[in-house]
Amino acid sequence: MIVTPPRMSRVITNSAEPVATTLTVEGMHCASCVSRIERRLSALNGVIRASVNLATEKATVEYTSGTVSLEIIKRTLEGLGYVVREVEAQETARSQDREKIAREAVTRKLLVKTVVCACLSFPILLGSFHGLLPWHMPPVILFLFATPVQFWGGWQFYTGAISAARNKTTDMSTLIAMGSSAAYFYSLALILFPDFFQRTSVASPLFYFDTSSVIVTLILFGRFLEVRARGRTSDAIRRLIGLQARTARTVCDGVETDIPVERVAVGAIIVIRPGERIPVDGVVIEGQSAVDEAMLTGEPFPVTKQVGDEVIGATINKTGSFRFRASRVGKDTTLAQIIKLVEVAQGSKAPIQRLADVVAGYFVPVVIGIAVFTFLIWYGFGPAPVFNNALLSFVAVLIIACPCALGLATPTAIMVGTGKGAENGVLIKSGVALERAEKVTVVILDKTGTLTEGRPIVTDIIPLGQQSPDELLRLTASAERVSEHPLGMALVKAAEERGFQLVQPTDFKATPGFGIEARVDDQAVRVGSARFISERITQGIDQLSVRGEALQSEGKTLVYVAVDRRPVGMVAIADTLKPHSREAVDCLRRMGLKITMLTGDNRQTAESIARHAGIDCVISEVYPEQKAAEVKKLQDQGNIVVMVGDGINDAPALAQADIGIAVGTGTDVAMETADITLIKGDLRAVVTAISLSKATMHTIRQNLFWAFFYNTVLIPVAAGVLYPVLGQRLDPMWAAAAMALSSVSVISNSLRLRTFRSRVLDLGQEN
Repeated sequence: MIVTPPRMSRVITNSAEPVATTLTVEGMHCASCVSRIERRLSALNGVIRASVNLATEKATVEYTSGTVSLEIIKRTLEGLGYVVREVEAQETARSQDREKIAREAVTRKLLVKTVVCACLSFPILLGSFHGLLPWHMPPVILFLFATPVQFWGGWQFYTGAISAARNKTTDMSTLIAMGSSAAYFYSLALILFPDFFQRTSVASPLFYFDTSSVIVTLILFGRFLEVRARGRTSDAIRRLIGLQARTARTVCDGVETDIPVERVAVGAIIVIRPGERIPVDGVVIEGQSAVDEAMLTGEPFPVTKQVGDEVIGATINKTGSFRFRASRVGKDTTLAQIIKLVEVAQGSKAPIQRLADVVAGYFVPVVIGIAVFTFLIWYGFGPAPVFNNALLSFVAVLIIACPCALGLATPTAIMVGTGKGAENGVLIKSGVALERAEKVTVVILDKTGTLTEGRPIVTDIIPLGQQSPDELLRLTASAERVSEHPLGMALVKAAEERGFQLVQPTDFKATPGFGIEARVDDQAVRVGSARFISERITQGIDQLSVRGEALQSEGKTLVYVAVDRRPVGMVAIADTLKPHSREAVDCLRRMGLKITMLTGDNRQTAESIARHAGIDCVISEVYPEQKAAEVKKLQDQGNIVVMVGDGINDAPALAQADIGIAVGTGTDVAMETADITLIKGDLRAVVTAISLSKATMHTIRQNLFWAFFYNTVLIPVAAGVLYPVLGQRLDPMWAAAAMALSSVSVISNSLRLRTFRSRVLDLGQEN
């Protein structure tokens, strides 16, 4: 049943919220199918946007539920001749297995058809060339072999063409059905009405059952190769889903029970033993272990997990046993969110694809017109036998012009590119982001949490007199043990990392903004700013201040320490650069990009960090609401700007930038706003994102060039433009082979992206 859209103005009421759904659409073959589906869905009253991806065989439809229903959308697609099913909100490993099984079934069916049709076509081909066989094969025998190829092997092309005709449109099936049918039915007519052709003076009529059969066989073979290769483009999703654990060992009333991971609820207590994969996200409540998080961070070294630490589903427990409480399950887990982002990105379109979509909308009708014109020219002015030559040229034009390669040029590359990005810890949310990232000229880096660790760390310990650095740190950390100030917590953490046994302080007193006082080992310890210490001490503080000037010039914060009214030393604390920040900046600069640091911190600290990171341009003391304005200034100068940040205060700038990149270790708000998310906090992934964009867009341009070049050059060849020069025309069988190979070549070219290497590695080797 065909659902005709109501003839009324497209009014979207405010009473219904927009709904987005993804449907699997089986039976699409070319760019014309994509164009036809998008036009028909967009014409439905209530549909806001419809986007179809040929490579993934999925349609994403955004609509208002109060105006149009999902059932109407499905019936519309079915009326166009496609098989439709709704994609589950959260694809599980089992549902992905079902999809893989369905794809394998289609591949097997095409393989069987191809083999059978090839076995039938081979004797037809031999029998059509006189002299190749010691006996003559009667035309009726050729007909008997050719008929199952034409109507069993090629039935899908007839159903596709009929469906397109009912909807007053055309597609690839139209071209194949017309071309093969012209050769088949002409040959059949020669058998049924030989006297008619003799009376019409057709000299030496030839049978073209070989042409029709070989065309169908070659196109089936090309479809088989295409479907098999297309399945490989979604390997990234399958690998990610394959990381999921299938079961979880939960504890209820002291009894351990293995249950399917889909049944795990938030708050459930889960037991993990050595070598097991963690099923869902949660927080450790008992025990400790080393966990391999390479699937998220790419880092080869296990991470120690203790009580209170977060564990991520799909990571692997290496050594000890522990229990954790589930905090995120099902579609809310980190892995599920990554999979969803990759799926959305693979189903999206890059702006460069619009050209192919526009061309595809007019392509098939134009080709039919060219084929008819070719037939008339050959029939009117061609050599004898004129009808035979005109027919074969007509068929060759129809067959060689199928726009399969055009429809696959962009989506296959985007699928492989975004999948490769996920494998490298870079989640690219859309084809638009993938295309824009290639054109970047300026990279803006936030300081705190992006370039730096985002937390204060003890960098220098300067004792006075006989005091040792270790004793100074132990004494200071003990005094700060009950403090909630970030600097005090940094001191305690540094002491604990060194294995010091801290003493519980007594008589603790904090003076906000200045420092603390406490008794440690019956000593009066005073920790704080120079001004705070100098209130009780008259001598020795100047000596520390002189030594601290160099540290302050590096942007470090100084904490002075006094014991029993005498200065004993000071500790420098700073938010230090992440280990690979300098390397990432160097790589970006070598790529020809301008690097700017944007921060709300004071100029002295900002310039110190920038100096260590190798950044020349610094914009400091900027309020959050001013960051977006700074990005806009650079854009107004004609720059394509990438903003990299991690905090809520970076969200406006991430939204303003041409490409927003969020560090995955930051806030959810930043990641929701950004176009690209880095799973780990390593800035080298920015280099990976930009270089992957360049590689993907280069592949897309290659695909589009060859797709357009193929049709631009070979359609005239099929029409016979070389006949006056070479005395040869393109045989329809060769046209079918060329058409099949064009689609396979486009997919194969896209699959080369699976060998992508990050520019970090290449530029590092140059050094």
